[in-house]
Parts: sequence; structure tokens; C-alpha cells
Amino acid sequence: MSQVGRQQGAQFNHEVTFYAGPEDHARSVLPFIREAIARHEPIMVALPPDRIAAIERALGTDGSVVDFVDMTQIGANPACIIPEWRKFLRDHGDDGPVRGVGEPIWPGRRDVELAEAELHESLLNLAFENGPEWRLLCPYDANALPPEILVEALRNHPVVHTEDGMPDVPYAGSGRAQHAFATGLPAAPDEAVRIDFGAGDLTVVRGIVRRVVEAAHLRVDAGEDLVLAAHEVATNSVVHGGGEGAMLIWDDCDGLVVEVCDRGLIDDPLVGRGFPDLLPEHGRGIWMANRLCDLVQVRSGVAGTQVRLHAWH
Repeated sequence: MSQVGRQQGAQFNHEVTFYAGPEDHARSVLPFIREAIARHEPIMVALPPDRIAAIERALGTDGSVVDFVDMTQIGANPACIIPEWRKFLRDHGDDGPVRGVGEPIWPGRRDVELAEAELHESLLNLAFENGPEWRLLCPYDANALPPEILVEALRNHPVVHTEDGMPDVPYAGSGRAQHAFATGLPAAPDEAVRIDFGAGDLTVVRGIVRRVVEAAHLRVDAGEDLVLAAHEVATNSVVHGGGEGAMLIWDDCDGLVVEVCDRGLIDDPLVGRGFPDLLPEHGRGIWMANRLCDLVQVRSGVAGTQVRLHAWH
């Protein structure tokens, strides 16, 4: 394994490594983990379960000091990953340098999940650029992921561990996350139901979402969570988005989608990804939506704000 220089700085090093299928995964991350153990550096390893099992077998009893976390659980909605790293740093950041291994992009994720995981990877550079000293290594399956995903990985990671054959793609900088956040989502389909609402319409809007959810035959818990999340985000539009907004609802091949848009502007690309007790008021609704929905997409720029909520079938 060779390392391409593009160091990010002394505080946070966001690193990427590439592996060739499941049988090669351990080779790409074990030296990094073993070095942390040898140096007595706290380390959290967030991977899919099969990858965790292989690493645990390879480490044996040495693995007892590693904090293993199922990435398919904490990272199902990629917006929930940064809060987990923040919690880890809060718990261990005073112990000196710490490390993490995180794999938010794995083969089989939906296209919309991949888009949000890529945004998450770019947001990491913004979230931790002025924080405590730590290293985060992100493995990517070069055999199974599309080439464009691998190129995005190179753009999002200042430090690259790579074998021969990877393209020479420069790191795009932490400003890339702000640009992506300000770029609108693809338009809703023509068949989407549109509801314009103001302050006096929130109860009616909530009832409409509930009826649509019931007709879509979502799981009861998922349906109730989507209704609550849509209400919270619509309330944000009334309070912080100019007193009114629009809601669009449609069913796609993966599940039910509810989008709330307004004319307001959110200037923090990390909205909803902090500790809830420290969030501004408008951020708490998005924080709640992130924990209620299968996936949440937030974009805000000169054209206004979009919050898109997904509940899988």
C-alpha cells in the first residue's frame, strides 16, 4: 500500500483506501487498526457486519480494545454518521490522538443513498477541520463499486492509500461540501401531489400525509415516523422559511417520498448533524427527521430549501 501525499493537516486526516472484493478487505484496514492498538490510540471501526466479523477473527483477543459498530445500522441514513463520530471524539478526544475506520459506501446501496453518502464524505472535511487530532480511514470496494463512486472518493479524501491503477484525481477541498449542499435536488416527478401550506394549515397537511401513508401500506412504525417528521419539517418552514411552504408527495420504486420546500435559507451544511442540545431551533426538526426516516436529504441555496424524507417499502 502506498500513500499519496495530499495531507489535510495535523488535526484531522480523512483518508481513503481501496480493496479488491471482500477477501481483500482485511488487508486494506488491518495495518491501520493494529497500529492504533499498538500505540494505545482509541479506535472505532464502523463497517458492515460481515467485514466486522472478518476483522475480529484476524485480531483475536487484540480486538477487545476496538469499538466495533455496525455501519449498516448507524449509517443507513448517512446524515446520522457524523453525530456518531462526534460522540466518539467527545468521549475519547482528551486521550490524545484517536482513529476511526468508516465505510459509509458499500455495494448494494440505493442510488439515492449513495448520493447522500458521498455528501456525507465531503461534509466530514468541513465538520472536523478545526477539531481534535484524529485519523479516519474509509475503505472502498474497487471491484464492486461504480467507477464514478471511486472518483468521488478521491475528490473527498485529502489522504489516499492506493495501489497502482487508480486515476489521478485531486482533492476538492472542504468547500466542495458547501457547494453540494447549495445545489438543488433533482425535480420531483410530474405525478407528485403538491400541497401549498401556511401557518394555519399544518394540521390539515399532517392529516393528508397520514392518509397517503396509510394508502401506501408502509409499516405502521415507519408510517407514523414519516408523518411526525413531515410535520416537524413543515413547521420549520412556517417558523423559519417565510411563513409558508409547499409539500410534494410521491411513491417511487423504493418507497414513499415527502418533500418540504420553502423560500428560506439554511447557511449551515451540517444542519441536523450535531448534538441535539446544542442545535439551533430550526436544526432540531431536521435532527429529529434524520432519526425518524430511512433517509433524509437537505439542500439549501439561493432558490430556497428542500428537505426530502424517504420511507422504504
